[in-house]
Amino acid sequence: MDKKYYSQGPEDEMEFMPIIPLNEEEDANADEQAIPTELPILPLRNTVLFPGVVIPITVGRDKSIKAVNDAYKADKLIGVVAQKDSNVEEPVVSDLEDIGTVAKIVKLIKMPDGGTTIIIQGRKRFKIEEITAEDPYFKAKVKVLEEDNLKGDADFEAMVGSIKDLAGQIVGLSPNLPSEAAIILKNIENPSFLIHFVSSNLNSDIKEKQRLLEISNIKARAELLMNLMHTELQYAELKNKVTNKTRNELDKQQREYFLQQQMKAIKEELGGDNVAEVKEMQKKAETKKWPKAAKEMFTKGVEKLERMHPSTPDYSITYNHLDLMLDLPWEDYTQDQYDLKKSKKILDHDHYGMQKIKERILEYLAVLKLKGDMKSPILCFLGPPGIGKTSLGKSIAAAINRKYVRVSLGGLHDESEIRGHRKTYIGAMPGRIVQSIRKIKSSNPVMILDEIDKVGNTVHGDPSSALLEVLDPEQNNTFYDNYLELEYDLSKVLFIATANNISNIQPALRDRLEIIDLSGYAVEEKIEIAKRHLMPKQKEMHGLTAASFKLSDTVLQKIIEDYTRESGVRELDRQLASVMRYQAKELVIKGKLKATITNNDVEKILGKPRYSNDLYKIANMPGVAVGLAWTYVGGDILFIETQLSEGKGELKLTGNLGNVMKESASTALTYLEANCKKVNIDPAVFNKKDIHIHVPEGAVPKDGPSAGITMLAALASAFTGRKMKPYLAMTGEITLRGQVLPVGGIKEKVLAAKRAGLKEIIMCWQNEKDVEEINSQYIKGIKFHYVKTMQQVLDLALV
Repeated sequence: MDKKYYSQGPEDEMEFMPIIPLNEEEDANADEQAIPTELPILPLRNTVLFPGVVIPITVGRDKSIKAVNDAYKADKLIGVVAQKDSNVEEPVVSDLEDIGTVAKIVKLIKMPDGGTTIIIQGRKRFKIEEITAEDPYFKAKVKVLEEDNLKGDADFEAMVGSIKDLAGQIVGLSPNLPSEAAIILKNIENPSFLIHFVSSNLNSDIKEKQRLLEISNIKARAELLMNLMHTELQYAELKNKVTNKTRNELDKQQREYFLQQQMKAIKEELGGDNVAEVKEMQKKAETKKWPKAAKEMFTKGVEKLERMHPSTPDYSITYNHLDLMLDLPWEDYTQDQYDLKKSKKILDHDHYGMQKIKERILEYLAVLKLKGDMKSPILCFLGPPGIGKTSLGKSIAAAINRKYVRVSLGGLHDESEIRGHRKTYIGAMPGRIVQSIRKIKSSNPVMILDEIDKVGNTVHGDPSSALLEVLDPEQNNTFYDNYLELEYDLSKVLFIATANNISNIQPALRDRLEIIDLSGYAVEEKIEIAKRHLMPKQKEMHGLTAASFKLSDTVLQKIIEDYTRESGVRELDRQLASVMRYQAKELVIKGKLKATITNNDVEKILGKPRYSNDLYKIANMPGVAVGLAWTYVGGDILFIETQLSEGKGELKLTGNLGNVMKESASTALTYLEANCKKVNIDPAVFNKKDIHIHVPEGAVPKDGPSAGITMLAALASAFTGRKMKPYLAMTGEITLRGQVLPVGGIKEKVLAAKRAGLKEIIMCWQNEKDVEEINSQYIKGIKFHYVKTMQQVLDLALV
């Protein structure tokens, strides 16, 4: 090939600049050659050849190779036409376009693989008049189409200028075209060749290029070319924009990756690498269901952690905080069991009696089943120790198929124990509530707040005030823990508080609790509990499950009455444990056991009875009355002793009495002084005798108004010298008008009287409703006297 040709090979997308004769006009004139009327025809698949343009073509079809070889040997001229459908392998006449370009074969190169590559240059446009031969290759009669000469046409020249500018812009935006192409374009002087050259290099499809070739008017051709070029330019700009954006993003990613690698290397040099820890955290976080606020805080925390070195103090603080966030069961709930019959069965199996609480739990479940969602109630089980308040919570959790967690509040004196510490402090921890939820892995457990009445109050703050937020259904859906620094929803937690003494719970907290009273057990209930629960448990604990021996109801009753004085069953449990230890020793030594344990065996094992009901026979002397008291461990019996001595009518009170109790004694004395004639007492006695009232067990503090009628009876007995009726107890408040008022704790007091073997009880008529709530089986053998006036008390009590 001559030096006058410039060539650019195919690039990535098979885009290439055709070979261009730079001195195209001279070349055209120099090589002016007559075009014959009949030419061999070469169909091209994906290319349209324009006059003046030089392109390389690889010829593959046998027909085409023969046509090229024959033409090259003759005058080197060949007619080039485009196929209408590029997919057709063997085109027929109907597959060829009518208008093509006469081409000169500049060079023919035989390829090693047997193919032929030709370099051809377009000469003139032609139209096929008639196909003269189809074998061995196409031949046709052609009519050469001449170009218009528009020199001096200002519009046309402006168009040519625009085409040059547009072509320059497109070359600038196309990375696959060399920048030299723009210089070549500027140096093309012939407007006709410029149009053809640009048309040839357009990215448009074959049909558009064929349209350009077919337009006879060069000005119209230039117009269509400009339209196509504008489309091409827009496409190039868009492509360039996308490419640049992608490149920028890639550059940014590469920069970040490079910096990360540098950072990693620096961290490794310093010692310590936290990449694995952070990755593990992020992996865990992907499966977490959590609120938006928690997710944002976690993401920020992880980013902060990535920048930190593991040896810095803040690293462990941030790590522990994120670890807590991952461990908490955000919006993770267990499925409640709504089978009320099954729930009742579980509750009855685990605990004997306690109907009121069981009903309340079943009501809650029923509402939950109907509504599907409700704020959990805040229950408080109030009652003496050892009656199963805490274990009942566990049983409730099993009945409704929830997880169980217990928080012991006894002796808690710092509000940070509830709300958590700020995480910046050394040794900071979340509060007990959040810790328990983290441990149990459920956001709707049954949470027992044990001994809520034993919460302390010190200079460190008041934990019971911190509990107000936890136990308020209107607030606890946004419980804020200082360590977590986020709001946590506690509204689905079923809180159950337990307490022995309601007066120790501060009023605001008491107001939030739904208090359910649990009174002590009667002897009959204790026998059932011993048979169903305590005996099997103690047998298992002492390795006696295989041993068969029985404790009859009478033997159990003897243990309960003679060796225990309590509302619950803890002491009974300990006494049964003593029996089991004795039996275990007997089994090991003798190898066998007696089939039944008798009352005599019980005395041999447990010693002489600790408590005796004979006490109330011995105490039968004037001036001594039996009262009933309520303590936080259940009901109890107390004696009120009155002694008269020579003096001036002074009243002395001993026995660690509180103000209310002292005032009751004064009230009783004043009533007797005012009504001495009704009671047959000499008025002069009150000025001559000193009165001493003593309530035994002097070390135990006593208070309350319920011993009023007992003091009145004891004083009346002392002044009249009449004995009190044996096996009689009483409870009730007194007034100066002579009225008897109702008091509380009736069930505990009545059961205490039954335990002590008393047979008659005097109380206010308004307390009759409380007695009716007690199972009649448990108070069989006790006679109740309901009174309205203090005179009735004296008539009944004094023999």
